[in-house]
Amino acid sequence: MPEHLWAPWRMKYIERPNPEGGTGCIFVDLPAQNLDEENLILDRGTTAFVMLNRFPYTNGHLMVIPFQHTAELSDLSDPELLEVNQLLARTVEWLKAAFRPQGFNIGVNLGAVAGAGIPDHIHWHVVPRWGGDTNFMTAVAGTRVHPVSLEETYRRLKEVIASS
Repeated sequence: MPEHLWAPWRMKYIERPNPEGGTGCIFVDLPAQNLDEENLILDRGTTAFVMLNRFPYTNGHLMVIPFQHTAELSDLSDPELLEVNQLLARTVEWLKAAFRPQGFNIGVNLGAVAGAGIPDHIHWHVVPRWGGDTNFMTAVAGTRVHPVSLEETYRRLKEVIASS
């Protein structure tokens, strides 16, 4: 008999219409709105930006995303690739300061079959890890427990970014 986990808060995300003139890609449309706190955008560079994952694997799960709308790593210029890597390094330091993780998973999923949730726009995931973060709830119930809200995570990281 299947178990159900009700998450009515997700309906707001599912039913959210594309903004007027939007592209349908959240990684293009959300930065264009200039509502960074609402859209969980933490930092903007010249060619890429950092945002919280709205559906995180663990607390502090960030994404580094080029502004250029492309699915291909080879489409990114050297300056874009450099800035993505610089932002990846910064996110690790910010997360260390804000949450003291014991390790990190950092990666990119190229293509839907590789697990990319948004396969048309390349992006990197930075997932902080702690011993025991894959506890019995994940193993038995397939459910993740997040001890810190997205709003609190955003606030803590913005404080660290402002002081760095």
